[in-house]
Amino acid sequence: MQLLLIIIYRILEAYLYVLIAYILLSWIPEIRRTRFYEFLERLTNPFMRIFRGIIVIGMIDLTPIVGFLFYQWGLRALAFMINSL
Repeated sequence: MQLLLIIIYRILEAYLYVLIAYILLSWIPEIRRTRFYEFLERLTNPFMRIFRGIIVIGMIDLTPIVGFLFYQWGLRALAFMINSL
C-alpha cells in the first residue's frame, strides 16, 4: 500500500512541475502558439479550469497561483499520510 502511494505521489509531483512550466510559459506570448505549449495546456487545463476566473485584477488572472497552492497543499497532505504509515 505504501509503495503504491509513493508511486502516486511521484506522479503527482511530476504533474506539479508541468503546472509550474505552464504557468511560467504563459507569461511569454510567443510561446503560446507552439505545439509544446498547447500540449502543456491540454495536460493542465482539467485542473486549472476548476480555479479559472476566481481572482482577476484588471487583465491579470491570479487564478494559477490559487490552483498551484491548493495542489501543493494536497501533495503535502499525501506526503504526510505516506509518512504516517
